[in-house]
Amino acid sequence: MRMRDSVTNVVIAGLGGQGVLKASDILADAAFRAGFDVKKAEVHGMSQRGGSVNSDVRFGARVFSPMVPFGEADYLVVLAPDQLENNRGCLKTGGVLIEPSMVDAGLLENKRSFNVAMIGRLSRHLDLPECCWHEALAANFPPALLDTNLKAFALGRGQTFSAGALP
Repeated sequence: MRMRDSVTNVVIAGLGGQGVLKASDILADAAFRAGFDVKKAEVHGMSQRGGSVNSDVRFGARVFSPMVPFGEADYLVVLAPDQLENNRGCLKTGGVLIEPSMVDAGLLENKRSFNVAMIGRLSRHLDLPECCWHEALAANFPPALLDTNLKAFALGRGQTFSAGALP
């Protein structure tokens, strides 16, 4: 991540039902807990029918607009392989692409937590304290789903989850 006074632009893209909006909620929450000004925008398309869904998250010392300008995303997180080419133009030259092949979904306890594993993968590139991520996960999931999602986050991050990591 760049200096604290610059704006970091993240686009999360996928299909309806994949948890794009939940993933962006977690990212926005973690950045807010780390002390950043955060703005978020969503484009649903035909999301209820499995269509394209995008969510922009921008954070920094001061953010004025919720939309990531086209071609200016520092990070592009793609949850569905068929959405990669549709969204590649969002990424700036030198930006970081996080694509589905980077996380082994076969290792997840629950396949529905793939979005959280992908956010875990993204977290490796962002200078946000791990405690902020865990607090954001705890705020976004009921207790019955928290353990599974903490494990998914740790998988994406390349770590092993331990119960002592709970917020």
